[in-house]
Amino acid sequence: MTAPGALDYFPCRYGRSRVLFRGPRRPLDAPYVAFLGGTETYGRFIEAPFPALIERRTDTTCINLGVVNAGLDLYLHDPGVLHVAERADLCVMQIMGAQNMSNRYYGVHPRRNDRFLRASERLQTLYPEVDFTEFHFNRHLLGRLREISEDRFDEIAGELRQAWLARMKHLLTLLRGRVLLLWLSEHRPPDAPDTSLEGGPLLIDRTMLDALRPRAIGLIEMPQSEEARHTGAPGLVFSDFEASAAAELVGPLAHDETAAALAPLIAEYLG
Repeated sequence: MTAPGALDYFPCRYGRSRVLFRGPRRPLDAPYVAFLGGTETYGRFIEAPFPALIERRTDTTCINLGVVNAGLDLYLHDPGVLHVAERADLCVMQIMGAQNMSNRYYGVHPRRNDRFLRASERLQTLYPEVDFTEFHFNRHLLGRLREISEDRFDEIAGELRQAWLARMKHLLTLLRGRVLLLWLSEHRPPDAPDTSLEGGPLLIDRTMLDALRPRAIGLIEMPQSEEARHTGAPGLVFSDFEASAAAELVGPLAHDETAAALAPLIAEYLG
């Protein structure tokens, strides 16, 4: 049941995946474009997220496979959703942060990738003074570890970057390179590694994206315009309980700008 004032996302499933995606459910028996990504692709609090806007602009079925706070593990460990993406004529993949995936230091929930599950022995040895039972979310964990020791945190950040790059290359190979990468953020990708944990996608820099270019159709950067950044919450649909979460997300204008930039590229690729 939807809370008063909240948006109905018409949750649905595709194929054999156990993940609930945003609906209404679109048909899979016609040519389609699949959209993979996190909260922005899903369109939390947005009546018409950019995949829906692109469907209207291109008259092509667009399957929204975005998931709130998703990481790469969600796609790589779910054969059902991966099968749907593999069958698409084209995939648009939002660049997701490196923090929401299992690695040699910690494990995350297989579907709710932002949830911290456990610290590995390696992490416990690196931070013997930390009680890891107090953490439930990866971002909170990483922020605390960086606060305690930037030098030790750099080891973790390096591991996350290396793991993210390897898994992105693997995922692009599985999708046979028919992928348009999308950087959607308040800013352009940093030129050098950034461990500030501000904004996002976390821990991703331009050198990492450049390493992916040969394996993808292209990369489009969509830093929010000044107008979109200053528009804020107007146009978002949320309940009183969701107000604090809504304040941190991009608004409808950013989705309009993204759709306007992507639609002609998608139409050109589909011919």
